Parts: sequence; structure tokens; C-alpha cells
Amino acid sequence: MLPVQNQVAVNVRDLVKQFGDFTALRNVSLAIKDNEFFTLLGPSGCGKTTLLRTIAGFEHQDEGEILLFGDSIAGLPANQRPVNTVFQNYALFPHMSVLENVMFGLEMLGSSKAEARPLAHEMLELVRLGEFAHRKPAQLSGGQAQRVALARALAPKPKVLLLDEPLSALDLKLRKAMQLELKALQRETGITFIFVTHDQEEALTMSDRIAVMSAGEIQQLGSPKDIYEHPDNVFVAGFIGETNLLPVSVDEITNGHAHCHLGGGHKVICSAVEGVAVGNDVHISVRPERLRMSAQPSDQQSLPGTVVETVYVGSDVQSYVQLNEGPLLTIRTQNSALGKQAIFALGTQTYVTMETGAARLLQD
Repeated sequence: MLPVQNQVAVNVRDLVKQFGDFTALRNVSLAIKDNEFFTLLGPSGCGKTTLLRTIAGFEHQDEGEILLFGDSIAGLPANQRPVNTVFQNYALFPHMSVLENVMFGLEMLGSSKAEARPLAHEMLELVRLGEFAHRKPAQLSGGQAQRVALARALAPKPKVLLLDEPLSALDLKLRKAMQLELKALQRETGITFIFVTHDQEEALTMSDRIAVMSAGEIQQLGSPKDIYEHPDNVFVAGFIGETNLLPVSVDEITNGHAHCHLGGGHKVICSAVEGVAVGNDVHISVRPERLRMSAQPSDQQSLPGTVVETVYVGSDVQSYVQLNEGPLLTIRTQNSALGKQAIFALGTQTYVTMETGAARLLQD
């Protein structure tokens, strides 16, 4: 039977979880689609791992319900739920070979060795470790051990795979490589992945959709592009990537545009948002890569300032510009655009312009 397009794999409704007087999850609701790479993103203590563990059955919700493909799983213990979990600690058995580690989970579910062996080999081939089947975990690299843990979790062919920060123990280069491998593996298997991370770049790289969490609540749910380009509030704008988060006052709203001023009287025009009125003190978010520096003012709004610091970061240069009697701006310029180095010198007077639509007005 072909999968139903946009069928909901996991439906979380008004979920509440408390630990004593502490509320870890506050009426959390979300619908995760079948064959989706879905990420729970947020800082430590925001509730993302608690939500994952509640779906897995390692924690019991105090209120609300969890449906898996339309069926409630609230009463099922963890070992009877058709989901599997990959943890940060891979928990491989050191005395078993790679193949035996993958077979173990299948045998615990009732498969004979004769049944488990070919399926375990199939899973190792899927994660490109077929030739390592007879090695012990101590003979593997961190990335290889992680793929064994994935093979073991995928072998029973769960309906949903839960991944609790499985890449955080890897070095940066290997972590980036594994991000692409995980995404490719999810597409190949067609299994719904629910991935937990505090790494914003990791979430943007891998996900079909992201739920940004803070203090036990979902702050925004959407595609990586939507969340990065159109954050709903100050928390999301500040947490996802780097941004210039600037306090402004709204002077006028005309034709769907808010005319604002920031420190030093500098004027900024951006799209208005619902609920913002003249006289409000709010914020605008402007990504560093959406700002430009020039030696002369342009036809667009140009904000005069002084370069107070530059940092070379390889692919680009970050410049810090103190606006005249205004806030400090961070500006990122790719090295391919560095033909005009003079405007980046410390102490240089410069003019900063924003790309059209770069400023995002946010309510606090």
C-alpha cells in the first residue's frame, strides 16, 4: 500500500509534563507528518528531550495525548511502542561484534538468529558498514559507532525513529558529514525521523520542519527557511542563527509599512505586523548578511557609522559598525566581495544599508 500523502505520523495534543513543581511541557501540540525529518530545537532545559522521551514512552504525560498514525499510544510501555530511539551515548555492547550488536535488538523482539542475521546484514549495508560486520565497537571511529547504533535502531523497521542529539559527541567535520548522511538515510528508508538538537545550523541543514522550543512551549513551527527569514518573536530571531536585534520605536504605519526609529534617531522602514501600533517600543531583526557597507550614502536608507572591529572567519569577514549615536551592528561580507577593503579598516567612516525586506519587525 502506498503511503497516504501528508498522513500524520505523530500527533501530540495539549501535552503537559511536570516534574514536581516544575512544568517541563506546557500544553504542547504538534502534528508530525509521515516520512518527515522533523527537528525539536531549543536551548538546554527547554523541554525538547522530555517531549522526545514522552513520545518514546520513557516518561508518562500528566495531561494530553499522543497518537501514532491515529492510534493512542499513551497506555503502551516503551518496549511495545513501534518507535526506536538513538541516544547521544550509542550504548554498543563492547564484547559483541558489530553484526551481533545489530542482531541483538531483533532477537530481543523474538526473531531467531537465522531470521535476524540477514536483516542485520541488510541494515549494515544501508549505513555503509557491511565490511565492518565482524569488528568490535572498540575498533570503530565515532562516526562508524554512530552508524551501528542507527542500523540497530532501524533493523526492527520502526514506524518512527527518535534521535536524541546523536551527533553531539562527534567533532565538527564528522558531525557535518553525518548530518548529510542522516538526511539521505531518512529519505532512503522513508521512516519518520524526530531529531532533537540545540545546534541551530544542524537543524537548518537537516530538517523538513523545525519546532523551536523555549520554557516548555513551542515558539514557532515551520520550515528552516520560514523560521530563519520570518521569525515570529524576539526569542526565535535571537536563537536561530546570528542577527542584529535592535530596539526601535514605531513612529508611523502607512500602507502596511512601519516607519521606526532606533537609537540616534536613525530611521528604518519595514513591513508592519499585526498587533503593532504607533508609539510601541518593539524590536527589528536584521541578519548580518543582509547588510551592506559603502564609502558613500546610497539612494536607499543609509545609516552612518564607524568600523570599530573586523574579524576574519575564512569564508567571510565580520565587521562591527557603531552607528553614530546609535547601536552596534554586525555585518557579514563574503570574501568574494572584498574588493573594497578600505571600508573595512578600523576607524573608517562608513554607511550601512539594508537589503530590501531585510528588517523584520518583532513583538516582544
